[in-house]
Amino acid sequence: MQIEPMATATEPTRKIVQRDPARTRARILKAAIAEFSAKGYSGARTVQIATRAKSNIRMLYHYFGGKDALYVRVLEEVLLRLRAAELQLDFESMEPTDGILKMFDFIDTHFGARPELRRLLAFENMNQARHLNRSAVIRDAASPVLGHIANLLRRGEQAGVFRPGIDALHLYTAMVSLAYYSRAHAPTLSRIFGTDLLCHQWQADHHAQSHQMLLGFLSRPTTA
Repeated sequence: MQIEPMATATEPTRKIVQRDPARTRARILKAAIAEFSAKGYSGARTVQIATRAKSNIRMLYHYFGGKDALYVRVLEEVLLRLRAAELQLDFESMEPTDGILKMFDFIDTHFGARPELRRLLAFENMNQARHLNRSAVIRDAASPVLGHIANLLRRGEQAGVFRPGIDALHLYTAMVSLAYYSRAHAPTLSRIFGTDLLCHQWQADHHAQSHQMLLGFLSRPTTA
């Protein structure tokens, strides 16, 4: 009886895929920021987010728990980036006036470089901050920023360069408004007034005028 030779070919080696949970979460979050900022909460689709992230819907729900929780996490991510960077500024070594202007310059640059933040805030305002209200993280992160501004105002008042009675939250809201409004409403304002509010020169002029407005508001009135 003839014995067949044993086969020498080996089975193909299966490729082992290494999972990287942190990278997968980061990809999903990045894709979610893009999707939600483009379409808002109602228009965004989790399937599209998973596709953008080169992941699958099961992983999205596994890491974030669903659309609502993912949207809250997106809001936290974009706002905490702003807060974290604000808190890196060293206000203690600055003169009060320089510190306030430095804070405004940072806010203005941050909003200018991140259209996704502007769009997400617009969508969330239309929804009456329904999802933002679920995040204690964002509320807690806001307090140190107001503390820095309040300290600058106090030092400026004691030095006789700031008028008394300026509220930190009112001032911060005014600075955000100066940085945010002309960009968030640029499409309509540019059309109405026939001027491109997003062009570099217009924004530079607006920035310089914002400095003048802040200085005029902060300065202690001179007595005759």
